[in-house]
Amino acid sequence: MIMQLTTTPPVARASTACDMSLIPAVILAGGRGVRLQPFTVCFPKPLMPLGDRPILDILLSQLANAGCCRVTLALGHLSSLIRAYIGQHAELNRRLKIDFIEEVAPTGTAGSLACVPGLTGTFLAMNGDLLTDVDLAVLLAAHRRSGAALTIGTYKREERIDLGIIDTDGEGTVLAYREKPVHAYTVSMGIYVYEARVLQHIVPGQHLDFPDLVQTLLRSGEKVGTYCHDGFWLDIGRPDDYAKAQTIVQDNPMRFA
Repeated sequence: MIMQLTTTPPVARASTACDMSLIPAVILAGGRGVRLQPFTVCFPKPLMPLGDRPILDILLSQLANAGCCRVTLALGHLSSLIRAYIGQHAELNRRLKIDFIEEVAPTGTAGSLACVPGLTGTFLAMNGDLLTDVDLAVLLAAHRRSGAALTIGTYKREERIDLGIIDTDGEGTVLAYREKPVHAYTVSMGIYVYEARVLQHIVPGQHLDFPDLVQTLLRSGEKVGTYCHDGFWLDIGRPDDYAKAQTIVQDNPMRFA
C-alpha cells in the first residue's frame, strides 16, 4: 500500500526534524537532459545556471545547510564537467564529503543506487534537476515515523490545458465543452528517503527505473509512503519550469542560498 503523510505545520518543525549528519545522500546527476536540449547536448543538466549558480551548487548547499555530511553524485552524461566543477569549489568540499560513481551504461533512475557504496541504513536520494524549499530534516522525520521502506516527496501540481476540451458520446454528439480546464495532480518531487533493505530489490548492473522499483516494493508487501510538501517546488528539467526558476532566482538571489 502507498501511505500518504502530510507536511508538519511550521510551528512544529523545530521539534519534529531529525539529525541529518549521519544520513548519506545521493544526487542522480547522470541524465542526458533531453527535455532541455539543445542546451544539454554539450552541458550537463545539473550545471544549468540559475542566476549565477548551477542548480547542483544549490542542491549541495541545501544538503550542507540541512546538516548532511556525505553526498555521492551518480554521474553519466558529460561527467567530466561535473567533476571539474566540484574540484574547483573548495567551499563545497569543505562543507561536504563528495564522492562520485560513474556508469558506463545508464541503469535507470533506481538502478544506479546499487553502485553506491556505504548505503547501509536510511539514506536520501534526489534528482539533480529540482528546485525546492522542502525541509529535508522534517521529511526524514516523517519517513521514520511512518515505518516505510521508501518515502516519496510529493507536491500538488495544477496543469492547465490551453485548449478547449470537448466531451462527446459514441455518435459525436457534444456532451460538454470545457475551455482551458485545470487538472490537479499529486506528483513526485524527485526526492526520496530509502531504507537500505530496498537495495535488495535492485540488481547491480541491471536497468531499473523508479516506477518499476515502486511496483516491485508494493508486490513484495513493503510500505511505500508519501510526504506532501506544501511549499515551493519546480522541476527545472522542464523548459517552462526552468524559465520560472530563472525569474524567481534572479528576483531573489538569496532565497535558495
